[in-house]
Amino acid sequence: MTLRLSHFYAGYGRVPVVRDISIEIGEGRIVGLLGANGAGKTTLMRAVSGLATMQGGSLEIAGRDVSGLSSADRVARGLIQVPQGRHLFGEMSVRENLEMGAYLAASEATETRMRDVFSLFPILNERERQPAAVLSGGEQQMLAVGRALMSGPRCLLMDEPSLGLAPKTFDLILDVIKRINEGGTTVFIAEQNARKVLRIAHYGYVLENGRIAVQGASEALLADDRIQRSYLGVAHS
Repeated sequence: MTLRLSHFYAGYGRVPVVRDISIEIGEGRIVGLLGANGAGKTTLMRAVSGLATMQGGSLEIAGRDVSGLSSADRVARGLIQVPQGRHLFGEMSVRENLEMGAYLAASEATETRMRDVFSLFPILNERERQPAAVLSGGEQQMLAVGRALMSGPRCLLMDEPSLGLAPKTFDLILDVIKRINEGGTTVFIAEQNARKVLRIAHYGYVLENGRIAVQGASEALLADDRIQRSYLGVAHS
């Protein structure tokens, strides 16, 4: 599914946090939205999913302008977000959290998707009767991704999936994202760890102070010393 933002403004109240953003994500692509904490990545992601106020411009899903649609209607069209901070139902079991993600699916589809999630994250199968609150941070992130997959996303939005994770766990999540994408799902991922995201993404946009500062193919961004120093940091990971 394609996703296109044109001259997009969004924020809270009347003050825009992100301004004049134009982004195009082709079907079946992984695109990174990169930038430091406070650059506006979460606001942009929330506005795309309908949880923050869009203040101008347009948003198209699969060629249709959905700027006026509710977040629920966007979900019904296959635009699904894994939020920053996971937002799980802590007292509910792993299985129950996954079932919450499939509220629009038929029962047969729910069981098929459940098996697929357990195949991607075997630890969730082992923990399926345990409350989400007792899981480790990495396991909770896996559950948040799994819950999103239960909705059958055509375009998956991911907001800071590395938050609070050990590097090896984040690598596992990135590997799953690649596998999801290889299955045909478009992925738009907002993340501070630019280097790791660019290694799996096809294209990247760097957000600075609410505006796109630089963009390009992932290989070009990783190879440009100036961009690395200015926007991607100097540490190798």
